[in-house]
Amino acid sequence: MSGATHTVLVVGHADRDEADGVAHRAVEWLLERGHRVVATADDRAHLGLAASQVADLTDIGSVTLALSIGGDGTMLRTVKLIAGRDVPVLGVNVGLLGYLSEVEPPAIISALDDVMAGRHSLESRTVIDVEVHRAGAVERHRALNEASLEKLTAGHTVRLAVDIDGAPFTTYQADGLIVATPTGSTAYSLSARGPIVSPLLRAVLVTPLSPHMLFDRSLVLGPDEAVVVTVTGSRPVGLAVDGEFLGELRPGDRIVCRESKQPAVFVRLHARRFHQILKTKFGLADR
Repeated sequence: MSGATHTVLVVGHADRDEADGVAHRAVEWLLERGHRVVATADDRAHLGLAASQVADLTDIGSVTLALSIGGDGTMLRTVKLIAGRDVPVLGVNVGLLGYLSEVEPPAIISALDDVMAGRHSLESRTVIDVEVHRAGAVERHRALNEASLEKLTAGHTVRLAVDIDGAPFTTYQADGLIVATPTGSTAYSLSARGPIVSPLLRAVLVTPLSPHMLFDRSLVLGPDEAVVVTVTGSRPVGLAVDGEFLGELRPGDRIVCRESKQPAVFVRLHARRFHQILKTKFGLADR
């Protein structure tokens, strides 16, 4: 990115007071150096950014760098806004866990200086394309973490038939099912006792939620093995992608999950060892 003028998308957490200050410092630094800054109307409002300085996001194709100021949820929203384009994301952690973010707020200016000078690397993360087939229509979504299907009625299980790579696998009787990426292995899938997988791997994870059956294990599949989940039985399920509820799936509806050809791209300024980040977040001792 060295030597170029960039259009930078700023995305911020609406409920973190610190996000405002970080955004203002970043915008001032970028504008002083001739870069263009854009944001959605909502982000501009809750970050208190002036319309005279920060333009409305009207063409995502013009964006060359995204600045995510928040926690992992803000990173997910930033990746969604980019919509599969090859735009690197620099994450500033003003959240809680911050698995995905690269820098802390005091380092924002030095981080931007390093990125603009080309002193950084890029890391690709697997994204799942999620096709939703219901009511005779097809919807398309992208998941950096997971697609989850869950029961809507307490006290009852649902039945979800799973095909893998074009062949029937089994029908789960469970509270639901999670189809996750390696990045998502430390998100919702983790709470369902799914495996922790290095985000540098290309894989698709399938984890049942409270299965009422003898087979209760997670599956770690290859990136080219498409997963189809069909709602069977009589009960509907709720569908969410990266935590956003997308409505009900009725019996006969299905989702198709496969690795996207457009991964998410994160800016890295430091050498990162996933297992060391995991150790820090969980407070693990050396021995």
